[in-house]
Amino acid sequence: MKYVLVTGGVVSGLGKGVTASSIGVLLKSCGFRVTSIKIDPYLNTDAGTMSPFEHGEVFVLDDGGEVDLDLGNYERFLDIKLTRDNNITTGKIYQSVIDKERRGDYLGKTVQVVPHITDEIQEWIERVAMNPVDGTEESADVCVIELGGTIGDIESMPFIEALGQFSYHVGPGNFCLVHVSLVPVLNVVGEQKTKPTQHSVRGLRGLGLMPDILACRSTQPLEEHVKVKLAQFCHVPMPNIIDLHDVTNIWHIPLLLRDQKAHEAILKVLDLQCVGKVTREPQLFEWTERASRCDRLKTPVRIAMVGKYTGLSDSYLSVIKALLHASVALDRKLVVDWVPSCDLEDSTAEEAPDAYEKAWESLKGANGVLVPGGFGDRGVQGKILAAKYAREKNIPYLGICLGMQIAVIEFARSIMKLHGANSTEFDPTTKTPCVIFMPEGSKTHMGATMRLGSRRTFFQVTNCKSAKLYGNVSYVDERHRHRYEVNPDMVLEFEKAGLSFVGRDESGKRMEIIELPTHRFFVGVQFHPEFKSRPGKPSPLFLGLIAASSGQLDQRGIISKTGRCISNTEGAPKLKACQNGHLMKPLKGLVNGHYSTTGNGAIPI
Repeated sequence: MKYVLVTGGVVSGLGKGVTASSIGVLLKSCGFRVTSIKIDPYLNTDAGTMSPFEHGEVFVLDDGGEVDLDLGNYERFLDIKLTRDNNITTGKIYQSVIDKERRGDYLGKTVQVVPHITDEIQEWIERVAMNPVDGTEESADVCVIELGGTIGDIESMPFIEALGQFSYHVGPGNFCLVHVSLVPVLNVVGEQKTKPTQHSVRGLRGLGLMPDILACRSTQPLEEHVKVKLAQFCHVPMPNIIDLHDVTNIWHIPLLLRDQKAHEAILKVLDLQCVGKVTREPQLFEWTERASRCDRLKTPVRIAMVGKYTGLSDSYLSVIKALLHASVALDRKLVVDWVPSCDLEDSTAEEAPDAYEKAWESLKGANGVLVPGGFGDRGVQGKILAAKYAREKNIPYLGICLGMQIAVIEFARSIMKLHGANSTEFDPTTKTPCVIFMPEGSKTHMGATMRLGSRRTFFQVTNCKSAKLYGNVSYVDERHRHRYEVNPDMVLEFEKAGLSFVGRDESGKRMEIIELPTHRFFVGVQFHPEFKSRPGKPSPLFLGLIAASSGQLDQRGIISKTGRCISNTEGAPKLKACQNGHLMKPLKGLVNGHYSTTGNGAIPI
């Protein structure tokens, strides 16, 4: 097994995750099997209880692991399926060591950071790196490890020590260190400054790690004399200094690495140049097409994102990526209008009329509406108003998790005239509980007590839009993260009123997908389809939303323009062709780019 360690210096947020993912893409395109590990030095056992404002979105894996959002980058870039063990945290390591100590595994020894914690880290890395992640039974050839935070952080020290020992343990030719650092330009002098990177590398070397490759983040391409200076003072060969300047979209990053022969530098350090299975030149034709195609998109499609964490786009990172995958596949430039759900409420009209007017203007100007998942009652009334607007005005709507639940509540209140209808999450004493706490949930413990991970949903209606978008399969496997569900005792009432529950779990009692048959596109799902969307395999439901929002979805829910498969479901049995529908053919994946926002400026991805 070969290992590539990606560290960061100077400041956080430089793009270590994208860099690590791009290195993985480059190595995979050379013919290697690649896996990834993310190390987060925080004491939390996992990311499950962390606020999106604190740490960005919580990414959910097939096995139910609640992990750092960078694992989402790895899965999307490399098209692999990781496990909860691929995300190492200080909390996990210490918990494992303490459990061993309580069992008596250390035979009375004094348990210390060195060697017990550092040994546990190394053993964890070696064990997880061997797990197959690409759908085969074969282990990876290379494991890309990203160390979160920056060099010098006190909480990272046990990991730095462990990784220093690990590089010695695996030996020369099996370990490559890529250090990502900032080369800023000060407006006063107008030149690229190398001193921050010099100090960062000096700190790294002082901790026992020597960078093999320097990945320099900058706004503009590095000047030649800057590279010479970095090589001289950081003791890194010139060919191993990689320029990662700002680009129009992140799909250019693997191409930047390839163009600067980063793969050759990595293969040389890892002693992989003479391995017979390697394709010497990376095969990145599909990536090149994606990167250039998304830059050429002109026709916009506006999606109103109605949520409570709109101040930080990373809170909905996977949703944004899924929208991009779908929009670029359908030749549309995505424009996301961030709509704080609180600003849609009547109380805001009195307290902040400008914000209220702006929020409603954004909602009414959108081609489609998306209400993502969330927790807590803040802004819920605004989300209900957004669902009501989309339903009444025949605007394409996609509700995810809480977005589905609030659509059910709105339907009960407006159509069924159950004015007190609510979720017990927001009103535990409601007399009309449309959404209830799941029986198996825990009300005393927060972490890992939800319904998590990949679960199967069976289609109950063969000619519904959702089934057609998934390619007329009989079931789909999607990832979940929720504590509340639609009240099964009220389902018959809802269906009599016109709300169709087209997808249910294996028991038939848990509602998974809702639709309004008479609506252009009104779909709510209890699962999170964004977590399985890939650049080459966009999520079917996101494709449906974008297609409906851009006039490419016909009345039967078939995307008429592409004519190719939208399904990302592998191995699911096909249903018989619907009487008034069509079976779908595979869709070519050409995706991604950058998205625009209104009010917050343009944000590159």
